[in-house]
Amino acid sequence: MDDAGFEALLASVANLTISQRGRIFLALALAEASEDGQPSPSVTAVPRASPHSIPAGPLADHRDAPSPAAAALDPASVTEAAHQRVQNAGCPHCASHSLQGWGHVSGLPRYRCKDCRRSFNALTGTPLARLRKKERWAAHAQALMTGESVVKAAKRCDVAVSTAFRWRHRFLSAPARDKPTQLSGIVEADETYIRESFKGKRSDLPRPARKRGSRIKKRGLAAEQIGVLVARDRSGRTTDAVLARHDRASITAALAGVVTPANQLCCDGGKPIVGFARRAKIPCCILPKPGGPMPGAPTLHINNVNGYHGRLKEWLRPFHGVATAYLDHYLGWRRTIEALGDRVKQQHWLAAAMGIPVCQ
Repeated sequence: MDDAGFEALLASVANLTISQRGRIFLALALAEASEDGQPSPSVTAVPRASPHSIPAGPLADHRDAPSPAAAALDPASVTEAAHQRVQNAGCPHCASHSLQGWGHVSGLPRYRCKDCRRSFNALTGTPLARLRKKERWAAHAQALMTGESVVKAAKRCDVAVSTAFRWRHRFLSAPARDKPTQLSGIVEADETYIRESFKGKRSDLPRPARKRGSRIKKRGLAAEQIGVLVARDRSGRTTDAVLARHDRASITAALAGVVTPANQLCCDGGKPIVGFARRAKIPCCILPKPGGPMPGAPTLHINNVNGYHGRLKEWLRPFHGVATAYLDHYLGWRRTIEALGDRVKQQHWLAAAMGIPVCQ
């Protein structure tokens, strides 16, 4: 090859595809290995290894193993959860189930409603609408399943910490509102208290900043404690609420219609709960603290709700404090974990984030 032809070849290297460059490298290696001047064997295209593949054999290098973020990527889970939501909810504009396919956009199928004639995808009208990097949502769902911090979730998903924070509360918006509309049978109700926190707030605090690790001055009902009401029936259906005030009006706002005169309410004698039960004419059994069963009525107790309080606080402990502004999201997070159980999959969490009821 003359110099002009060689220069032309070098100028065209930038326009080669990855597979073409691989063939050239292979041809050069075979030419250098040829010692007798015979023509090199024909060069065939070698399929490029997947970036997630792990070489087999004793020479495999651990540096070729996929990162936790790459290992958890599963776009099929997002598509499956999206399809499930469309099947359950139908058109987000008119709730009609008379739909037809309308192409694909941004990796998700679009649909058109035959009744209202409007098009949509599975994320229209959900907290996940217009969020990007859908291929990493399954990894974020895995972080929710394992209860990871925002920093660990960001590392798993290979995104910025601010993005992981925004994703977390977008994913938890729907579960925070997913509560049973009515409880059945014997219902246990009791309050627990979580320390008020302005975590993440840098200015305009309503009180002086406290030193990290300091203890509360008074247990139970106090100005620095936030009341959380939990009501739970014997089948495990649970509803909860962050109480604005510890009074009957707040209890009524949380339990009205959920606990009815058809239920048997068990509590430890707190005045707001008892006042709500009497006003709503709900049979109420007042138990002495700590709420264990009495000899004459072994089925009436609040052990279940007290056990839920313990699991909730133990689960919150690794977060080192939860901002009160987002406490309802964390309550929904824990409620969804209890409702889904141990056999949960990524698409279950994705479906819950898209608004498919789990706790109802």
